[in-house]
Amino acid sequence: MLDWANPFSILLFLDNNYYKSVHNGYECLLATGSRESVIAAKGGVDFLQQVQQLHDEKQDWMFGHISYDYKNLLEPKLTTRVAVDGFPLLHFFIPETVCYVNREQTVLTIETFGDPALVYKAICEAEPVSPERPIPKLVFNKVISKDKYLATIATLREHIANGDCYEINFCNKGVCEQADIVPLHVFRALNELSPAPFAAYYRVANKYMICASPERYLRKTGNHMLSQPIKGTASRAAEEAKDEQIKETLRNDIKERAENVMIVDLVRNDLARCCETGSVHVDELFGIYSFPQVHQMISSVSGTLRADVPFRDAIRYSFPMGSMTGAPKFNVMQLIDKYEYSGRGLFSGTVGYITPNGDFDFNVVIRSLFYDAKARRLSYQTGGAITYDSDAEREWEEMRLKAWALERIFT
Repeated sequence: MLDWANPFSILLFLDNNYYKSVHNGYECLLATGSRESVIAAKGGVDFLQQVQQLHDEKQDWMFGHISYDYKNLLEPKLTTRVAVDGFPLLHFFIPETVCYVNREQTVLTIETFGDPALVYKAICEAEPVSPERPIPKLVFNKVISKDKYLATIATLREHIANGDCYEINFCNKGVCEQADIVPLHVFRALNELSPAPFAAYYRVANKYMICASPERYLRKTGNHMLSQPIKGTASRAAEEAKDEQIKETLRNDIKERAENVMIVDLVRNDLARCCETGSVHVDELFGIYSFPQVHQMISSVSGTLRADVPFRDAIRYSFPMGSMTGAPKFNVMQLIDKYEYSGRGLFSGTVGYITPNGDFDFNVVIRSLFYDAKARRLSYQTGGAITYDSDAEREWEEMRLKAWALERIFT
């Protein structure tokens, strides 16, 4: 499907990578081409309202993204100090063709404005994309040096001590200029090394996102809302006994649990703004889940969407996701803009889909590479949550662990 879809100037592929969960909607989905779209530029227009209106009118599939800096349209007092040349603030499109495999992996469905039989034939006959092109060896330059990173963490701990915030997500950027890559090859390599339940391959013209995210931002099924924030990371070990010991250490780590519960409280408050009173519950707290490179601490928070609330408000009241900001959300977004050296763009944002009946599922854009094919610029951002108890060296190592999972494709 991806070899067939690759020539399209807009496409979004979402892959569950065979993870088992009662919350799975599909094993994978692919959207190609654009019939109609909503694209956000700078200004005071309510683009989420436009997405809602287009969906209400067409009652069709919509796929797309919301960049982190859409926060400035939701909170006019927020700014972005460092400009980002990348994806639009928001882009949703009604695709020409949607292909999806059900969660049981037994049926491939093709919905298209053309002939589904012709699409299926074209998929079956698609030639591999540039099979002779190997992935090059590349070196990434970090925007923030280790010394600056450690010094900034010390400054952020002072903000926490002064009561300006409780927890803040701080990130660093890696950049490689003059990178000549085949994005689809890189996605396949990343998906093989780090298969994740919210993986995504996204193209909008010359811009590409290659994503191995393990985190769900928000899912709507009928009137049921679900968010699954991640806070708490530990590296894997090759030996089974040591690996289990690492899991137990993560499960009982006071600092990691404190980070996690702060974000759970934030998510509870976000969902309470659009859900029925008393319906918001923590379904799982401090769950430990294992992925190829890391163990993660994941909690699940759910609620019942009020009947008078359109789906756009569930997004409006919870975006950007608390796991990528910290708490309190407004204050830390101001601090992030002040202390980070790079604009986030689509990183810390979300990609996903809206079904014809108004359900949706969106990921958190982390563990991702971003490629500008025209400028030949390849980049990523990684980081972690800073609390007063944070050890700067340990935070640096966690940030580098996440970066290594992306960089090692090119070594």
